[in-house]
This record gives sequence, C-alpha cells and structure tokens, in this order.
Amino acid sequence: MIPRYTLPEMANIFSDTARFDRYLEIELLATEAHAALGVVPADDARTCRAKSPIVDEAFVEAVSAREAVTDHDVAAFVDVVQAAIGAPAGAWIHYGLTSSDVVDTAWCWMMRDACDPLIAASTELLRTLVLLAREHRDTVMIGRTHGVHAEPTTFGAKVALWALQVDRDRTRLVEARRVVAVCKLSGAVGTFSNIDPAIEQHVAAALELHAVPATQVIARDRHAQFLYACASVGSTMELIAVELRHLQRTELREAQEGFKPGQKGSSAMPHKRNPIAAETISGLSRVLRGNLQAGLQDVALWHERDISHSSVERIVLPDSALLAYYVLRRMNRLLQGLQVYPQRMLANLNSSFGLVFSQPVLLGLVQAGLSRDEAYRIVQENASRSWDENRMFRELLEADPRVTVPASVLDDAFDLSRAIRHAGRGVDALDALHLG
Repeated sequence: MIPRYTLPEMANIFSDTARFDRYLEIELLATEAHAALGVVPADDARTCRAKSPIVDEAFVEAVSAREAVTDHDVAAFVDVVQAAIGAPAGAWIHYGLTSSDVVDTAWCWMMRDACDPLIAASTELLRTLVLLAREHRDTVMIGRTHGVHAEPTTFGAKVALWALQVDRDRTRLVEARRVVAVCKLSGAVGTFSNIDPAIEQHVAAALELHAVPATQVIARDRHAQFLYACASVGSTMELIAVELRHLQRTELREAQEGFKPGQKGSSAMPHKRNPIAAETISGLSRVLRGNLQAGLQDVALWHERDISHSSVERIVLPDSALLAYYVLRRMNRLLQGLQVYPQRMLANLNSSFGLVFSQPVLLGLVQAGLSRDEAYRIVQENASRSWDENRMFRELLEADPRVTVPASVLDDAFDLSRAIRHAGRGVDALDALHLG
C-alpha cells in the first residue's frame, strides 16, 4: 500500500521484517517440538534459538539476494537462517516442513493480529457515532427517497442506523478473527507423512492458533472471509460518506466536513470547501471490494495446492487490512469534526411547501370516509399544484371543496412533532451496544 493510506500500527504487522520474524519463530518452535519428541538433539534446538538471526532490514536484504539465486523466497529464507545459525544445528531448521506450513501459518497469524486494531478502530468509531446520534436525537430533517423529499426524520435516527451497521461490521471482524486464527504444519499435501502431528499442536499452542486439517495449504475461504469483513467495513464507510457528500452539496448544506486553519478546498476557487475525506473513503471502498473479488477467486486451487493465490495474497491481504483500518480512522476523524446545521435542515424540510405531510393527509381523508383511490387523487392533484404554483400545500387543501374534514384532522396531519414521535427508537437501540 502507498504511504498515503498507510498507518504504522497496521503496517507494522505486515512489514517484511515482521513477516520474516514470524517465519523464524514458526521454524524455531517446530525445531523445539522436534527436540521434545527426540527427533532433533536438544542441544541443537537450543543452539538454533540462541543463534537465530535478528530479523532486520539487513536480514531482509540477505533473503532477497539469496532469492535471486534460488528463485524461491522460503527456500532463500531457510538458507539465510541456516547460515546464520551454522552447522550442524542449523540443518534442523525447516525439518519435515513444506513452505506452506510456514507461510500459511504466518499469514493466518498476521490476519488474526490485524483484526485486533480493526476491531478497536470499529469500537472507537462506534463511540463517536453513538454520541453524535444522541446529540441529534431531536434534530429534525427531511428524509429523502430517490433523492426527493419524503417524510420528516431526525439526524439522530440517521446516525443511529450507521452505528448499528458499524456494530454488525465489528461482529463480522470478530468472527473473521476466529476463522483465520488457524495454522497447519502437516507437510506436503497435508498428510503428516514426514512430520508428527504433535509438532503442529505445539506450534499452534505457542502461537494461540487452532490447528486445522488442510491440504498443502489452508483452505482459502478463511482468507476470503477476512477480506469480506474488510470490504464490508469499506462499504459501510462509503454508505456514511456518500450521505455526507450529499448533505454537503451547496443546495443542501445540512452538514459539512471540518475545515482546519490553512486548509485549501481548491487550488483555483478560494470559496470551495469540498468533502475530500468522504470522497477519499468512497474511492478506497472500491479497492476493498475489488480485493474481495480477487480473494474469492483464490478459493479454488488445483488439487492439493498451486500458487496462483500467492501473488494475489501478497497484495490484497495486507492492503485490505491497511485500507479498512485507514477508512475507519479517517471516518472517525471526519465525524468528530463534522459541522451539523439544524436550522438549515429545518429550512430544507419546509422548502417543499408542506408536501412532506401528504401521507397523513391521505390517511385522514380515508378515515373521513373517502375511498383510498379518491383520497389519493385529491392529495396528488393538490400536491402538484403546490409545486407548480409555489403555494402552501395545506392552503390548497383547505380551499378544495372535496376536502371536508375538520381542521383538527389537518392540524394533526401537519404536526411535525407527530411525524417524528417514534424517530428516536433507533437511538434508543444504541443503549444495547457494547462500547467497552
């Protein structure tokens, strides 16, 4: 991932040094497990641990140089480690293992650890959303369907639904963590033909992973589930971002991203304050969904293994974790600095001449004895006149001789407080969320 969208706490999980350090720990644990079984001399196992190389940039460069000869990254890694430890102890490194034992276990270990900051960032965002929803529980605004004024709602109700969806994403991340927290050290084609199953159990216990049956590779539906959890985060962030982009349009201006001192919205037009954070989030969510597609295509491999998945995963697994984490953090900053304009929301609601109360008017006429179709036609005709003539909807209804209901019926139909009397239910649902 390019540095622009890379945050260090996630990048550190997937760095080359971190990855090779995990490879090394898996190799050392396997060697020690072999020693416990009497396969490897105990002194040699202790020597492997004591003389194991420090995994730093110099180590990474040494592996890269060796790979230029071997044309195999894991074989190059093993060669460099064995050379650093020295003979005869170093010869026991990678004993009975195949490359996928090390690589797949390391990838699952990394994905598991990547879920933790993702879950933490989701919880942090959830706290921000809950506070925002409660703050605007009674902030009235127009609800829109197809982009057109529909009926009144509240900004708090809108934000509450975002929060509930973020909570579902958090649940998906927790489940993805469970699914990817696995390992396999069962050798070529996964039959333990040259390695004792006890080795796998020892490494699994040490790394707090769960050993699972596998071919030569761990089943890739697990990786796809991790990618889906990341893509779902991205789609939820885009849901919020698209709404905020619409609300920031000049014609609406019901909300606006924060604008720090010295910031410039446009290189050409000084008046511009563009929704750049929301637009960035929208764009990155597309990458996350694309990565999921690639991950799903990795599920079907030839026989007990091929490596068509390998090149894909080197990109999509770290990038998806990095991007999902970035958009969660970026959205949290956006919402913490969000400017909300309740008076503008109310003005926009009132700008459609009261047409947003057409449904309660319809229901009032039906209750008064009109057929639904007749009542619908009356309301529809007056609504059209209201738009065309820029006149108040209620004024036209009161002048229509077909509307014979008492004034109290129209009073109730046009009562804004009645329209939103239950809108806080979504906000109330947030009380059940775990925010610890």
